[in-house]
Amino acid sequence: MKSYQHFFYQYHSMYRPFINKLNACLAEYQLYSSQWAVLRLIVQEGPLTLGEIATHQNVEKPTVTRMAQRLKEFDYIEVIPGKDKREKRIQLTKTGKKIYTDVQLTIEQFQKEALQGISEEKQLEISQILATVQENLLKRV
Repeated sequence: MKSYQHFFYQYHSMYRPFINKLNACLAEYQLYSSQWAVLRLIVQEGPLTLGEIATHQNVEKPTVTRMAQRLKEFDYIEVIPGKDKREKRIQLTKTGKKIYTDVQLTIEQFQKEALQGISEEKQLEISQILATVQENLLKRV
């Protein structure tokens, strides 16, 4: 197997177990990894429109709309007015902020366990490699 083939085989082999275990960690908060990604993005970037979230996540807007509706049902997010009357932005509620803090601690522990035995230097190197692969993939779209 060529090195590039091995790289993608390893990534693919790791992805599903990672998502499955992450979803198991998130289950007690009634969240899935994709919903967690939206909450994390809002915390990092501030209030965003559904379109901005879709762009950041590289998914279709209807997918984000369904996720947002579910998060709103749990009172994790709320809609606030944007710069003009047509623009609606999403931000975390008080409950959402509390859940985010609780989940973040759980996720940090999960991530540390998953990366056990890998030096911080290697983790940074792999992160840079994955970022470059993502850039290359997005160029082709």
